Amino acid sequence: MAEHPAYPVGLRLTGRRVVVLGGGQVAQRRLPALIAAGADVLLVSPEVTPSVEAMADAGEITWHKRPYEEGDLADAWYALIATGDTEANTRASAEAERRRVWCVRSDDADEATAWTPATGHSEGVTVAVLTTDARGRDPRHTAAIRDAVVEGLRDGTLVAPHHRTRTPGVALVGGGPGDPDLITVRGRRLLAEADVVITDHLGPRDLLAELPPNVEVIDAAKLPYGRFMAQEAINNALIEYAKQGKSVVRLKGGDPYVYGRGMEEFQALAEAGVPCTVVPGISSSISVPGAAGIPVTHRGVAHEFTVVSGHIAPDDERSLVDWPSLAKLTGTLVILMGVATIGKVAETLIAHGKAPDTPVALVQEGTTAGQRRVDATLATVGETVKTEDVKPPAVIVIGEVVKVGPTVTAPRE
Repeated sequence: MAEHPAYPVGLRLTGRRVVVLGGGQVAQRRLPALIAAGADVLLVSPEVTPSVEAMADAGEITWHKRPYEEGDLADAWYALIATGDTEANTRASAEAERRRVWCVRSDDADEATAWTPATGHSEGVTVAVLTTDARGRDPRHTAAIRDAVVEGLRDGTLVAPHHRTRTPGVALVGGGPGDPDLITVRGRRLLAEADVVITDHLGPRDLLAELPPNVEVIDAAKLPYGRFMAQEAINNALIEYAKQGKSVVRLKGGDPYVYGRGMEEFQALAEAGVPCTVVPGISSSISVPGAAGIPVTHRGVAHEFTVVSGHIAPDDERSLVDWPSLAKLTGTLVILMGVATIGKVAETLIAHGKAPDTPVALVQEGTTAGQRRVDATLATVGETVKTEDVKPPAVIVIGEVVKVGPTVTAPRE
């Protein structure tokens, strides 16, 4: 029998009796999948681990608190033999053979009639890996193959084209602060499956190079605006491509709902009847300071942090930020889109009581190879931005946390 490879098959166990002999670590690892498959699980063992006992207490399995007895495999469709008693395992295996019950043995795979594959799951797909050569089985090798395939499916590096019709729609995907490795697993997978990608200039550009050549990539900054405002043009493009039956990804920097106008796009899509999925992203307001060695909170230093937009100066009547109140806070202040206005911001904060020597850090192009950190104080930051030629995108951190950690000028590998 060992000269022939195992025949792979998926068992549909819903409502069918599965018998597990032994309540140790092997059973603890295997039981959750059997329960998830809807099996009617009977566990036979004098003792079990606390986790297995919790499954029994919750009614997920039936536990007979005794050793194996002849007849325990009656009416079973599948059996897992995992006791520490070799003699009992042999007797149970023989019963399974007589009753034609497929049987897995944890102590002697050669005597089993079934093997448990290394399995993993990703978006409705189950990956199961079996070693075809019985004489050279290596569980670590099959597990490594399983992990590589599942990870590839999850992060989009292993792409299997869909041959059935997909539901068209739009995914608003937060790309993170810039480093392509910092996009979420779901975001990367949706990118790999997209027909059209409409991207911002702050979206992780390196991810676009990984897309298949048939994917249409559109720079949102170059859309033909005509009589529309820029955001209206983007909304219209999302709607039009989705209504053509295409899978569309709107790739944004950071998180779609943190100064990303994601809700405006979601509302426009909803009004047009276009299904939309929102995939959160890592916000630069936290990640970029962290990459530069700055914690936005730290015990004994800052118990809160506030994130504000600096794209409108404090003296502009359109500003919605309560700058006088911010000046009174003792925590960390993080400013996005504030390079052009930081001089006015600093003056306003000082005028309302913030100490002029309050530390300030400006982190340009955070998490990317071009990351640069420039330090200043509230009193000097306006001039420092000019002399150091700080350019957007940059995250500005104001507060004592700037002095807590080491200065990091480039992303950690």
